[in-house]
Amino acid sequence: VMSAYDRRSTGVQTDDETAEWKAAQRIPERFKAASHVNFTAYNHRVLITGEVPSDEARTVVGEQTRQVPGVTEIFNELNVAPASAYGNRSNDSYITSKLKARLVDSNQLSANHIKVVTENGVAYLMGIVNEREAKVAVAIARTTDGVRKVVNVMEVVPEADTRRIDSTMVGGSRTPPPQTAPVETR
Repeated sequence: VMSAYDRRSTGVQTDDETAEWKAAQRIPERFKAASHVNFTAYNHRVLITGEVPSDEARTVVGEQTRQVPGVTEIFNELNVAPASAYGNRSNDSYITSKLKARLVDSNQLSANHIKVVTENGVAYLMGIVNEREAKVAVAIARTTDGVRKVVNVMEVVPEADTRRIDSTMVGGSRTPPPQTAPVETR
């Protein structure tokens, strides 16, 4: 269901998941043990977050990600620091959940159009949105408890484009599912 309401075609969604997997496979073995790296792809743009042991590791991971077929842009937000503790990662997941819930509760945009990634209290926002939606998402993110900073990496397009994408459901298989299950009487 979520896929049907995504502004990316199902093909691009698949490409993005493949890019994440391929990027993760390209982390050099010598950096893996001391690193915590996440790859999040949205519309052929890849956000790299986490911690690596050195500037060299940060640069190499970025360069390797840039070479993944289909990737058009990268945002290398890796920090040179010890790998974060599981407790910190759990807190980041909690912050992401709170932020997503607030996006849903706002009734001002579809939360399906915003991908939220939280790393060390920094909320990264990805998606294909119009200017109004971007402003709403940023305002909600910056007032969410636990968010220390918001980084906007959303792709902002004209409102006419988001209306067109939403109305045509580009990709053929993106016809929205029925809102309720049909009832059959026998």
